[in-house]
Amino acid sequence: MHQSKAKITAIGSYVPEHIMTNQYLEKLVDTNDEWIISRTGIVERRIASEHEFTSDIGYNAVLDLMQRYNKAVDDVDMIITCTFTPDFKTPSSANLIQAKLGIKQSGAIDLNAACAGFTYGLHMANALISSGLHKKVLVIGAETLSKVTDYTDRSTCILFGDGGGAMLVEYDEQHPSFISYHLDSEGEKSHNLYCSGLSSSMNEEQLLATEKIVQNGREVYKWAVSSVPKGLNTLLQNANMTLDQIDWFVPHSANLRMIESICERTKFPIDHTLYSLVNYGNTSSATIPLAIDLAVKEDRIKKDDHLVLYGFGGGLTQAGIIIKWAI
Repeated sequence: MHQSKAKITAIGSYVPEHIMTNQYLEKLVDTNDEWIISRTGIVERRIASEHEFTSDIGYNAVLDLMQRYNKAVDDVDMIITCTFTPDFKTPSSANLIQAKLGIKQSGAIDLNAACAGFTYGLHMANALISSGLHKKVLVIGAETLSKVTDYTDRSTCILFGDGGGAMLVEYDEQHPSFISYHLDSEGEKSHNLYCSGLSSSMNEEQLLATEKIVQNGREVYKWAVSSVPKGLNTLLQNANMTLDQIDWFVPHSANLRMIESICERTKFPIDHTLYSLVNYGNTSSATIPLAIDLAVKEDRIKKDDHLVLYGFGGGLTQAGIIIKWAI
């Protein structure tokens, strides 16, 4: 693997104030608290206000990072915002976050790899810094999924919530964070999870004429529990590491039953697996930074711990990285 010269130096997170409980969803669709918990593990999720959007959530996550780690961001030279719910089609949410932060000279792009977005963003930040092109990159995973959730569809509306996380990645040749990566895409399965746009067809399938999330949960579940263990094995091989050298597994928090199945297949202990879905639901690109930050605040992750971050979802795409925690 290419020698990394990038180090993660700070983390922050933010979730909206409004809480949507399972009991509230019982009023909207034919469901109940016990059914939701037994099938997903989700108890509640956070919902953005009418005038709160992805750039606001990302901005607040960066403010949290700055305050907790006493970090300045005025010299950041690239902002990567991982999201599939941007405020606008253009300008990018990264542009808006740059303006809110008052950064004078920085690149700013949105990255859409859905639930694999944050791991893709970190991978790109590592590449940009290790190549020598950039020195200081903000990677933000932020979503307002409530704005594209169909609250008449009980199979999807119980899952999704809003929130965001951010990491600062800086040049450090002596103590790099990044060890290994594995990326994969299976676009031929894309019709199993989509949020429609300009086109009305995909893989010769007619899409529902909606701007809301549409998911074939059964097929996505089958894909994830079979492909993620294989990808994890490849990731470890690339790093010349074994599973017992990994301190924490941080998969995308899609569904607790899915995570349990992946852990069972890989024989990785669930008590060393981090997830954020219980109180935040599935926040797509934000689930992984939220899960890590919850563990950081609980002082569970220690300096020099090895973490596997593994995003998977819409595309269908996946991205795994192994990092050494340096904060």
